[in-house]
Amino acid sequence: MKENPIGIFDSGIGGITIYKEIHKLLPNENIVYLADSKNAPYGEKSKEEIIKFSIKNTEFLLKKGCKIIVVACNTASTNAVKYLRENYSVPIIRVQPAIKPAALNSKTKTVGILATKGTLKSDLLFETSQKFAQGINVIEQIGEGLVSLIESGKIHSSEMTNLLYKYLQPMLDKNIDFLVLGCTHYPFLIPQLKKIVGEKVTILDSGKAIAKQTKVILEQENLLNNSSAKKMQSFYVNKHPEILQNFLDDFHKGFIAEKLNF
Repeated sequence: MKENPIGIFDSGIGGITIYKEIHKLLPNENIVYLADSKNAPYGEKSKEEIIKFSIKNTEFLLKKGCKIIVVACNTASTNAVKYLRENYSVPIIRVQPAIKPAALNSKTKTVGILATKGTLKSDLLFETSQKFAQGINVIEQIGEGLVSLIESGKIHSSEMTNLLYKYLQPMLDKNIDFLVLGCTHYPFLIPQLKKIVGEKVTILDSGKAIAKQTKVILEQENLLNNSSAKKMQSFYVNKHPEILQNFLDDFHKGFIAEKLNF
């Protein structure tokens, strides 16, 4: 079991931001990544649909022999992880917007969260805000259209720039000092976001925290891979493999995005 892969799935290519942190922290691990780009964005789907997609993704990764599943999608994490944990025996890791560190460290007592509709309306986000953000003004903004543009490879388009200004300026007008990225796609936008929010606003995503949590669980379950054998890194996508390939090429020229009929 130790040499079995870590399984990671997302509604598309956004989870590659999580993959990078896990691969960096755990270079000895085999990893299987699944991008369900055909059904992206999950944030506009019903809870029932999100659970259905998450079951299908989990079943695929389990057939690949995965010893642990990382749900590298905020919307799936907030809507489907409870079901997955109740119905599968492998450890399930979820991502969660970094509201807690933002709230605890904010000097202006005002933080912004940019996320999908599915994440912002979830019970988990509400409970997290209630627990850790008492006395903090949390400004929520649905990033409508951002995931679709990223999935289409239009990160640096004028349309993307216009949307980011539209979503962020109201937050800046209210003096946020932390911007929480509540979608794993959004870290791809950090260079543009920094240009807009400036040095006074700290941008938080959950990649490093999820990687650390994955390592902790593997250690607890005695599943860390200590083998010196060559490591397998597999990437599957069910729509536009060339877009995922472009992101992989930026990270590692040897990785291949494999097209699935899924």
